[in-house]
Formats: sequence, structure tokens, C-alpha cells
Amino acid sequence: MRTFLTLTIFFSLSFTVMAQDITLPAPQRSGGKPLFDAINERQSIKNPTSTPIDLQTLSDLLWAAYGFNREDRRVVPSPMNRQELFVYVVLKEGIYLYDAKTNKLFEKVKGDHRTVAGTQDYVYVAPVNLLYVVDKSKETGTGAYISCGCAAQDVYLVCASKGLACAVRTSVDKNAVSKLLKFDNRLEVIAGQTIGHKK
Repeated sequence: MRTFLTLTIFFSLSFTVMAQDITLPAPQRSGGKPLFDAINERQSIKNPTSTPIDLQTLSDLLWAAYGFNREDRRVVPSPMNRQELFVYVVLKEGIYLYDAKTNKLFEKVKGDHRTVAGTQDYVYVAPVNLLYVVDKSKETGTGAYISCGCAAQDVYLVCASKGLACAVRTSVDKNAVSKLLKFDNRLEVIAGQTIGHKK
């Protein structure tokens, strides 16, 4: 009986500490505000609330940032189609890697690590922070920066369309991120982007 209880506790704890990947709903790829209205309303807003972002909205934002709109082609330009970017999602529950092919978030680190996602106080309050990471072994000159800028602008436009607060920044504790996520020398954080509901 004691052995059975020990095994039961062991397996319960094992499942508790296992990665909690998130399957996202299919992104909405049409609708929203007219393009020129969204461009007109695009702005950096640095006072988000802590109210969580729902999974549908998160899926829409991530698809706009770095999803696919054609066979093996991203929604943003990628020199020679090297697809050298990765998008990490920093939530209160943990840090996740966005996989556009499966439309999933793969958990990399558990817990609230928003303090490494930026240096401003509003970063620690916001429910979502994106980290744009480049694989330098695939990079072609400034191509990764062009891809990152386009991804960030796509997210800005979705936020404008949905009435969300958004701000892109280069103020990220890159060393802390690299250490926490166990990056090798190929991977480097380019920028962060903070998203939340407006106050």
C-alpha cells in the first residue's frame, strides 16, 4: 500500500512539473478595422492594465507577427526566406516559444519572468510581452531587423484594430533572457513588445 501511495505521489508531482504547452485557437485572418483606420490609430501606449489577453486575441497577434499566409512563407518579409526570427511570449504563467506551423505555444520556462522582458515598470504589469529573437547563423546583414520591424508593426496594427495598448522597445535585459532560456551564441534578442488592455 505504501509503495502504491509513493508511486501515486511521484506521478502526480511529475505531471505537475511537466511543461504546460498552450494550443491556440485558429487566428482570425480577415475582418477588423479598415487598414487606413488602423494605421491612423497606431501609437505607442505605455500604461496597460494587468487584465489578461484572451487566447483568441493572442493567436491573432502572433499570427500577424510571424505566422504563415502562404505555403512556408511568413506574413513578414524574410531575406532569402531564411526565417531567422523566433517569437517568445512572456506571460505571467511562463515564457513560451510560438510555433506558427502548429499554432501552439511551447513552454520554455515556468513562472512570472516579466522582469527580464524589459526595464520599464509597465512591462511588469502587462499581461503579454513578446521577445523577438534572431538566429544569427541564418541572418543576412540587416535582414533580421527588417523582419522584426515588420512583425512589430503588424502587431501594432492589430492592437490599433482591437483597441489594445502596445509599445515596442529595445530595452530588454538580453543577458538575463539568454541565461534564463539557455540561449547559445547563435540566438540574440533584438527587441521586445508590450501588449495589454488600455486603462
